[in-house]
This record gives sequence, C-alpha cells and structure tokens, in this order.
Amino acid sequence: MDFRLTDEQELLVAGIRELMARENWDNYFAECDANSQYPERFVKELAGMGIDSLLLPEEHDGFAAGLVTVTAVWEELGRLGAPTYVLYQLTGFNTILREGTQEQIEKIMALRGTGKQMWNSAITEPGAGSDVGSLQTTYTRKNGKVYLNGHKTFITSSAGVPYLVVMARDSENRDCFTEWFVDMSRPGIKIEKLTKLGLKMDSCCDIYFDNVEMEEKDMFGKEGNGFNRVKEEFDAERFLVGCTNYGIALCAFEDAAKYANQREQFGQKIGRFQLIQEKFAHMAIKLKNMKNMLYETAWNADNGKMNSGEAAMCKYYCANAGFEVVDSAMQVFGGIGVAGDHRISRFWRDLRVDRVSGGSDEMQILTAGREVLKKYR
Repeated sequence: MDFRLTDEQELLVAGIRELMARENWDNYFAECDANSQYPERFVKELAGMGIDSLLLPEEHDGFAAGLVTVTAVWEELGRLGAPTYVLYQLTGFNTILREGTQEQIEKIMALRGTGKQMWNSAITEPGAGSDVGSLQTTYTRKNGKVYLNGHKTFITSSAGVPYLVVMARDSENRDCFTEWFVDMSRPGIKIEKLTKLGLKMDSCCDIYFDNVEMEEKDMFGKEGNGFNRVKEEFDAERFLVGCTNYGIALCAFEDAAKYANQREQFGQKIGRFQLIQEKFAHMAIKLKNMKNMLYETAWNADNGKMNSGEAAMCKYYCANAGFEVVDSAMQVFGGIGVAGDHRISRFWRDLRVDRVSGGSDEMQILTAGREVLKKYR
C-alpha cells in the first residue's frame, strides 16, 4: 500500500498544522477538560476548514474524500494534541442523509459549519449495554401520537446535542426495535450529567423519557430496522476510536521522546539509558502497527471491503496499544507525568475510557473472532 498522501491530502494536513500553530490550543483544551466543556470554538475552526464535509457527497457541497483522508486528518490532529474524540459527529452527516426524512436532514444540515454539537445515538440502558437486545425503552402509539418511555445511560454528547436518535422497542411487539429522532427540548425529557475518568470534553448522561410525545414523522429510518442501522454506525465509530487512540499515542510518544533527549540524570540524558531506549522501541513498534492497521482498514472501507471484524480489531488493538504507549510515555516523564499538569495525564485518562466506551474490549474480541472464522466455514 502506498502511504504517500495526495496533493489535496497534503494541503489539508498542512492546514491542520497551520491551525494548531496559530495559538496555544493546549491551554484551551486543558481548560475545557477541567470544566467538562465541549471545545466548540476549536471545532468551529475545523468546520471552517471543511473538516465536517470530508465524507459528504459532492451534491451536498462535500468532498467525498473517504476514510483514508479522515485517517490522515485524525492522525495529524491527534499528533498535535487535539481531542479528536469530540469530532465523531462531524463524520455522521451521511447517516442522516441515508436514513433521515427531509425535515430531519434540514435540521442537522443547518448546524453544519457552526462547530456546535448536532446529534448522537441513544442505545445503552442500565440493563442493556453490550446486550442491546435487552433494551426496555418503549414507544407506544395512542390517539395518533407516539409516546416514548424509558431510561438511557452513558449517552455521549447528550447534554449538548439538540437531537438524539433513540432506539426503542414497540410496546405491542417486543421484537420490533425502531429509532426515533427526538428533539431534546420536548417536555418529559430529563438529563442528568455523569462524571467520567476521561473524555471530559464531551458529556455523558443519564436520559429519562417520561411519556415524551412524538409523531410518526419523527421515526428515524424504517420501523423495525434499528439493529441493522446501528451496526453500520458501530463500525464507523469503532474505526474512528482507533484513529483517535493512535493520534493521542503518537503525541504522547513524541512528547516523551523530546523529554528523554533533554532530561539529565547521572550526568547524561535519560534517553541514553537502555531501559528508556527499550520503552521507545516497543512504543515505536506499537505505533507502526496501529498506523498500518488503520490505513489498510481505511483503504478497504473506501473500496467497499471493510467488515465489522476489521473495525472491531482497530478499536481493540488501538485502544490497548495506544494506552500502553501513553502509559510508557508517562513512565518516562516520571513525577511531572503523574503530579504535574502535563497533558500526558489527560491522555492516560482518555485512553483508559476508550477500552470501555463505544463497545468494550471483550465485545470487540467476540466480533473480530466471529468475522475471522466466517472465512473458513
């Protein structure tokens, strides 16, 4: 595979470097992290560059660029310390275009370029995490209206988005799972923020729906198609989590390498000690493996060949290898990594969360294992 970027991709990456060099964004990110605040000003700058249009088709004034380009952008942003985990919604326009009604599409597209949070899915419940089939949230038709009742938990972005796509089961047919496009300003919705170890620049909430009144036009996609729809979204999300983990790990690696070539102990730079060199050798190997896996998977996706197993492998491997790289980088930094305000501690917290969020390690292994074995039936 040719890893050289096209001229267009190089220009885009150069634009990212220019944006990141414009100011000390790390202070802004640290402030947003400390206050659990979405970095809207930064996301708006990216939207101004067209990052939210990378995957949009040309008929919607998008670039139709593909996942290889997205991977290159995520890699450079992560390498320069940006929290790419807050950007997952920017690649979600195609889901709305494919599944949404014209009214729903117009509502989401109106937020394009603003940097504001737009929408997210609400699936997980207190008794239904990996076991999505155990969902208890229901929708009931009555007197020409639809009423939503239930409790969702660990819902990302839900304190900031104006719309949630909520999966629920038909109260009259428990085997029918359908999604609903819910305006979060409707009466009967209660939001309770949850605290998190990491990924603090995006909200995570409990959401309660108490007889939330909707109409048939609020259905998202086709009735009974909830599982099939989210499966494709899971694959895209898991791949992007892998890209985020790789970018963060690359940033931590480079920060630690610069520090190891400056910090002196026992009369010499600590990078001259073999134990430190061993850490960097293992970190570099993991980073190379992550990059190769992600770019190959992105190429497969752009050519219609990516499957759920590949997406699961990207998330599982990059979440774990990325965390190991960050953990080793933190060891290189020593005291300032664990007691100071260096961004390495934020990276460590963020990557530890990703081994659970968006699908646990265990579910990724099961998904990948099943996909691998399919080839030999």
